[in-house]
Amino acid sequence: MKTYSATPADIDKKWIIIDAEGIVLGRLASIVATRLRGKHKASFTPHMDMGDNVIVINAEKVQMTGRKREENFYWHTGHPGGIKSRTKAQILEGAHPERVVTLAVKRMLPGNRLSRKQMTNLRVYAGAEHPHEAQNPEVLDVKSMNKKNTRS
Repeated sequence: MKTYSATPADIDKKWIIIDAEGIVLGRLASIVATRLRGKHKASFTPHMDMGDNVIVINAEKVQMTGRKREENFYWHTGHPGGIKSRTKAQILEGAHPERVVTLAVKRMLPGNRLSRKQMTNLRVYAGAEHPHEAQNPEVLDVKSMNKKNTRS
């Protein structure tokens, strides 16, 4: 049996839309990261960009368990004394609520050049409107996926 390695001609990219309303942030991010890398496909090749284009809507309505809304995001401006922080609740209620989902997905991908390329295939929108209707995205029902995977 020979090992299969995909070529750029073999890659078939689809457009997928995910509604984040009422979904736990970590579960959403892991599903989106899997779709961006292409690990859900049988022809997955680690060194190729096999993933789909993913659109996440209603990012402002994502859920978090426990006290994660009060936890801080930290970043540094590059200047002395330039460490900054905001809570996730402040970011979700502020001007850019989609950044919480984008950062969660980014941190679930490996830190290399290919994952930075794969992040360009992610589009996150705070509300339900998006400008990608022309691509005819398929709806991925993440809520039913979570119900199947949880035990009763």
